[in-house]
Amino acid sequence: MKTVYLIGLVALSFYMVGCSATARFTATGPMPEGSAPSSSITPGNFSGRSLLTVEGVASYYSTGFNGKLTASGQVFNKNAFTAAHKEFPFGTILRVTNLSNNESVEVVVNDRGPFEKGRIIDLSEAAARAIGMIQSGTATVRIQVLKWGNNQIENDN
Repeated sequence: MKTVYLIGLVALSFYMVGCSATARFTATGPMPEGSAPSSSITPGNFSGRSLLTVEGVASYYSTGFNGKLTASGQVFNKNAFTAAHKEFPFGTILRVTNLSNNESVEVVVNDRGPFEKGRIIDLSEAAARAIGMIQSGTATVRIQVLKWGNNQIENDN
């Protein structure tokens, strides 16, 4: 009986450790280092090698969210080069390329989303405009992680 109790206790311990709080994104490769960049990043002012590349459908969000708080606590600015991603740490710098016209923009993750099925990223209006997807509302994109964020965002307010 003691053996069964001991096995149950060990199993419960492993279960509890497995449920502990951990970072949401667990990709392989280099993880966050250094301070998070400000959302004032503009296209083309960061260059680095790609740490991770994924492809999928992007959408954008704009006026209805302008001035509201993002998941990071930063105020959303439709004219900043920012993005929402479900898992990437806040402060992660991404290069997003519209595969239909090969236009690209660099953005900082400062929000969570998108919540529409089949989409992998929501861009700010400025970022969407930079890659020519305002008219269509969505685009098939390539996302390249240029630098992992550390879940810290400098607040502009």
